[in-house]
Amino acid sequence: MLIAQISDLHIQERPGPDGVMAIDHLELAIDDLNRYEPRPDLVLVTGDLSNNGLPAEYAILHAALDKLEIPYLLIAGNHDSREPLREAFPEHAYLRSGGEFIQYVDDTWPVRIVALDTTVPGRHHGALCPARLQWLSDRLAEQPGQTTVVIMHHPPFDTGIRPMDALGILEGRDEFARIIGQHSNIERVLCGHMHRSIVCRVGNTLASTCPGTAHQVELDLRERGRLTSNAEPPGYHVHWVRPGATVTHHAVVGYLASPLPA
Repeated sequence: MLIAQISDLHIQERPGPDGVMAIDHLELAIDDLNRYEPRPDLVLVTGDLSNNGLPAEYAILHAALDKLEIPYLLIAGNHDSREPLREAFPEHAYLRSGGEFIQYVDDTWPVRIVALDTTVPGRHHGALCPARLQWLSDRLAEQPGQTTVVIMHHPPFDTGIRPMDALGILEGRDEFARIIGQHSNIERVLCGHMHRSIVCRVGNTLASTCPGTAHQVELDLRERGRLTSNAEPPGYHVHWVRPGATVTHHAVVGYLASPLPA
């Protein structure tokens, strides 16, 4: 199965502090995905869909995603608000299947998708409370032999970009890693939040974060590094998922003005 992943769209009605209109970058990414060959089977959109969780922002997002010619699944990030998101996408019934949380299982694909809600309303950090961890454990136990991808917004590991790690720490990540480590069929844990492509082993699998479509966070690994965005182009991931042999590619939205010589 070929799965594309976009993340951290940060849609808002006006340009951000860097002057970027996030919707413009998202539409470039959508055009890219619609042209991609072979076409991905599914697009996973891993949180921070809006910048402020406002109905008007989700309306802009919905109109843009209507142009995507590939099925897609949504999860919430720390910049999102659950109810406005649900109301803006009534046709996505799975957004209401997890009770208080936006979490669900999609068994309609060759690869099982397990979506986990890590958000804490009004806060930047993430949390996996006992109820969410139990839900995850129960869902993974249902089909222990099925190739599975887990999606969530906050990564369950430190990245070395210290200001982002401090802002976005995921409470409950040790127990998450213990649960994930009990299963050999989980091919990837796909996350957002970091606005960069980062990979780390968690349990018996690899967890990764996806570049943002809105902007990228500067790669600053100094102990007292700063938190800032930079002019790197937006990007996305393409995951070629096979049992025990999944490959992930980092794709860049945007092209050189002229081709390089052969």
